[in-house]
Amino acid sequence: MNVFDECGEVNELLHAGRELEARNALIRILAFHKSENRDYPPVLNRLIRNAGLYPYLKVETASWQDRMVFDAFKVDVGGREAVTLHREQANILKRLLNGESLAISAPTSFGKSFIIDSFISLNNPDNVVIIVPTLALTDETRRRLQRKFGHRYKLITTSDVSLGEKNILVFPQERAIGYAELLEQIDILIVDEFYKASPDFDEERASVLIRAILKLSEKAKQKYYLAPNISHINESVFTRGMEFVALDFNTVFLEKKELYKEIKGDEKKKGEYLLQILGAGSEKTLIYAGTYSGIEEVSELILEHTEIIGSGLLKDFADWLGRHYSKDWQLIPLVQRATGIHNGQLHRSLSQLQLSLFEDQKGLTNIISTSSIIEGVNSSAENVILWKNKNGTSKLTDFDYKNIIGRGGRMFKHFIGKIYILESPPREEDTELNLTFPDQVLNDIDEARFREDLSADQISKIISYREEMSLLFGSTVFEELQKKNLFQTSNHALLRKIAGDIRNNPSEWAGLNYLNSASPEDWTRLLYKILRLQPGAWGVEYRKFVEFVKVLSFNWINPIPRLLDGLAQSNISVEMFFKLERLATYKLAAVMNDLNVIQRSMQPTKGVDISPFVARLSHAFLPSCVYQLEEYGLPRMISKRLNKRGPFNFEDPELTVHKALELFAQLGRQKTIDLLENTHPFDRYILNYFFDGIGTERAS
Repeated sequence: MNVFDECGEVNELLHAGRELEARNALIRILAFHKSENRDYPPVLNRLIRNAGLYPYLKVETASWQDRMVFDAFKVDVGGREAVTLHREQANILKRLLNGESLAISAPTSFGKSFIIDSFISLNNPDNVVIIVPTLALTDETRRRLQRKFGHRYKLITTSDVSLGEKNILVFPQERAIGYAELLEQIDILIVDEFYKASPDFDEERASVLIRAILKLSEKAKQKYYLAPNISHINESVFTRGMEFVALDFNTVFLEKKELYKEIKGDEKKKGEYLLQILGAGSEKTLIYAGTYSGIEEVSELILEHTEIIGSGLLKDFADWLGRHYSKDWQLIPLVQRATGIHNGQLHRSLSQLQLSLFEDQKGLTNIISTSSIIEGVNSSAENVILWKNKNGTSKLTDFDYKNIIGRGGRMFKHFIGKIYILESPPREEDTELNLTFPDQVLNDIDEARFREDLSADQISKIISYREEMSLLFGSTVFEELQKKNLFQTSNHALLRKIAGDIRNNPSEWAGLNYLNSASPEDWTRLLYKILRLQPGAWGVEYRKFVEFVKVLSFNWINPIPRLLDGLAQSNISVEMFFKLERLATYKLAAVMNDLNVIQRSMQPTKGVDISPFVARLSHAFLPSCVYQLEEYGLPRMISKRLNKRGPFNFEDPELTVHKALELFAQLGRQKTIDLLENTHPFDRYILNYFFDGIGTERAS
């Protein structure tokens, strides 16, 4: 590379106002200098400054003017050292500190977390609420903020935790609603990936996010919403008083290799290209497989054509998986080949551990993923491979495609993200975000307050629903239920169906108290009845699901391999185990919660309280503290072994997750490791990862 000539071209592009092209060319020059281990000449530092990429300045070779800029844009982000922001980060931070409410669209590599952290550090708010799309991102955000602000703030990520004097609450939307009544005031409401409030992008969960935004924004002094790749937002009540800012400020360059043009739909050739890319080096690689069958295809290719890698860490992980899950699990031989799997169904601690190993130089080299990797975590890699142009059963949209390839590259680590496109990408298009009231939330809102934002048909639906439910419950009771946000599902047709069935067929609901029985066989009839409330909605045979729930009830007593033995006759594999546990703890538990609320409200003297069963089901029949600790990266099998050793008694109903974390911090990681009998080598890795997340010193 002729650096002088290349710098001249960048300078011309900047003067012509073609800043995006200039930044891309400049980043390629920086990548060359890194690969050749070269110092930056003064002209390169000057171009970095002119392009606004201030963090990339090399102060050792910079002029005094460039060094001044590098220092001028340094801010406190809550860590031990100040961090230099790039030009657009600094502009957004300045506007937030001035009290503005903003909705931002910016690339994945923009560096949005620095802005949030700096705002907290400089503004010292009392209550910060951050809504994130997934539990994986909840943990990732909590870990970052715990290290920086754990000494000043109470970090809350789970339900039913009392507020502290100063709080940072990080939740998926489902949990955020529960705190709407507890918070008197929110200093700033931050909604990450806020495009998911539109059913166009997340049909299943958009209504829940809309409900959370409506409830919490009423108490928010300031709002900050974030999303990638949005070109326009419609005027709506959800962003009223906010300014939309679309930024196209990239900090890495995406080098696209359009291999699909050579593959031309030949599946054999596509597999050969995949193996060539994976065999070319040891770069960290995300493989977007798009579907569960896509994960199977890629897994089979890797297992058939690659060799076991002799990493001690990965060998320990594979052995640990075999002991605690199933020796027949396909993930085990994949791990032995430095490859992991990421999807939305794995146990939370397992997903976190794999991402931690992906960041480790001696850990996983590849991760095969569904869309969970683009919406659930902030992980990035030097290589991104697009194996399928699908997202589940649907064709990949341009919006999702940009999100996937945006995982390529990382500031300071990989200036260039290499994108290997093995199937044709979608047609490029601008993405408009239309935020409206979906039908699922209509029955939770005050039509008088939002009359200007609702259609006549929507107002009619609200009034009709309220009249119908008031007849079933009585108007006072129904109003109280809505005010307290007691319903967990947004499926109002289901709520009407349950209430109508209890009113018209009360004898068929007799015996609900059997769900509180200690014998799972007593649950059978009622479990079938509850599943039949939503025919076709469960994606699994009723018989198989009912048997699963009954066997899962021994989750605290028996290890997972023994549970799988008990499910062998139902042909339930370890992969199906994850899927059904998630279905039981989320969807089934939510339906049963609402059933309990309805029948107790309609039959105040005859109603049976099945909330003990619902609570046990929602925690996968584990002690609630154990289930919640999995979100912090501590698997249930380690909690089982720690139970009643030292200060730990997880069966104590008074032991909250925050009390447990205090006990862990007091004991320290080395003494916790020492408590484990027959410590497996990977147990130490897990406990170090867990303690890193709660902010204590590392064990030797």
